[in-house]
Amino acid sequence: MPQSHPTNFASLAKWEKGRAEIISGSVKHYVFSNMFDVASRSKPYEKVVVGKNLEYVLEAQRAEGTSPWFACAHDEFVVCMDGEVEIQFVKLDSPAAPAGKNGAVLVKGEPKGRKMGVVRLKRGHQALLPVASAYRFAATKTGVLMLQTLLGELSVEKWADICEK
Repeated sequence: MPQSHPTNFASLAKWEKGRAEIISGSVKHYVFSNMFDVASRSKPYEKVVVGKNLEYVLEAQRAEGTSPWFACAHDEFVVCMDGEVEIQFVKLDSPAAPAGKNGAVLVKGEPKGRKMGVVRLKRGHQALLPVASAYRFAATKTGVLMLQTLLGELSVEKWADICEK
């Protein structure tokens, strides 16, 4: 009789910390962090790096309340892993992030430019965070976001705290 392997979808309210099974080599060559574990211990909208490949990173964010405005000199990508989040967009009159600067920056005050509209994400939905725009998140209930971006000044690396020993 075939074995049954159920698929369990995690959420911030119900998750199990995962494990990396080492097939060969040393555990120090593998990095594993659970974004729900990281988000459960993070401040709202803290950009905690949970994966890294050269300058590219995956950041886990606890989506809670309304975030500050962010802008970026390159496109970013967000996936809603849990909860419901609205993203508000403004097409900036002038760049908030200098050309060539990696990662998101905070926009000082209200962004100046044309409102572009909103995107509403639920679990599993994704959106592009386009260059030359400002964006902010508003969560209707606490959730988890995963962003793909470049390592920047707002990126927080907590490898000693989040990696399997």
